[in-house]
Amino acid sequence: MKSRMTIGAAAAALMVLALPAAQAQDTKTYTMKITAPTLNAAPDVFGKMFGAAVEKESGGRIKAEVYPASQLGAVPRQIEGTQFGSIQCAMLPPEFFVGVDERFEVMAAPGLVDSDDLAERIAADPAVAKLMLSLGADKGLHGIGLFHAEASQVGTHTPIRHVAELSGKKIRIFASDFQKVAFQRLGVSPIAMSPSDVLVAIQQGTLDGAVGGVTFFAGLKFQGAAKYITLTRHASIFLVAECSKKWLDSLPEDLRQIVERVGASESKAFGPTARDLAVKARKNWTDGGGELIDPPAAEHAEMIKTLASVGADVAKSKPKIDEAYKVITGAVARLK
Repeated sequence: MKSRMTIGAAAAALMVLALPAAQAQDTKTYTMKITAPTLNAAPDVFGKMFGAAVEKESGGRIKAEVYPASQLGAVPRQIEGTQFGSIQCAMLPPEFFVGVDERFEVMAAPGLVDSDDLAERIAADPAVAKLMLSLGADKGLHGIGLFHAEASQVGTHTPIRHVAELSGKKIRIFASDFQKVAFQRLGVSPIAMSPSDVLVAIQQGTLDGAVGGVTFFAGLKFQGAAKYITLTRHASIFLVAECSKKWLDSLPEDLRQIVERVGASESKAFGPTARDLAVKARKNWTDGGGELIDPPAAEHAEMIKTLASVGADVAKSKPKIDEAYKVITGAVARLK
């Protein structure tokens, strides 16, 4: 009996000794650096909302730091940092990750959707989300959210009032074959470039303009170099929230679940915020001296017709992309 009591007392003592260590582990604070290439646009605004929600849900055990306007480096550096864990989350268009997995670019195909409402439904579709958020898992990334930002437009140094005037221009595009082929069909010389380099390139005359959302141009105050935005609406800009797999794996299970749950819920709820940002950006653009140009309806319709087959033409030459593209177009067909 005495032996049993001694063993019991020893076990109780070990539990008491272990308690402070467990408590210390439970109260450990983790830093979550969130990077985005924009200022006052969907990527960084989502990052702030996501970060604040994670802080709240975790009771302050995760502290979020948001770095907009490429403060943590050009996009390739942001992606590398996220892969290796020095950056914990990145908010970027999927096609920016094409160097990690070429299938990331399928959301950039022109003419996929014709409204914000449809774009939001596509981003929330389980099959689409499963595909896009799984990409990069073997390269240090873990997708936690996919959402729609706004329509893609073209900002230029000189006004483009007619679609034909795009011909011969040097336009920055996202790193995507879908965008490259689309603009080549319009007679454009497409140049892939990191967002942080675009403004200087336009100022120096290396570029005539750039593809982007109105929120991107307005947030970074492009009016001085490229005061004209032609509302081409040739494609939609989607965004993916990617976390560092290395960092996520280092978290206690309850915190990891919070990050994933909040990423999913904030993505699904972001639509109204994205639309509001786009409306405000248009006003900020014109208030700041910029001009919004709507090309003639007939010309715009003809442009969309010209670009309609780009997605299928690009996808069919690459089996992995073709398979992924069919997932996206299948969702579009179901949800229209």
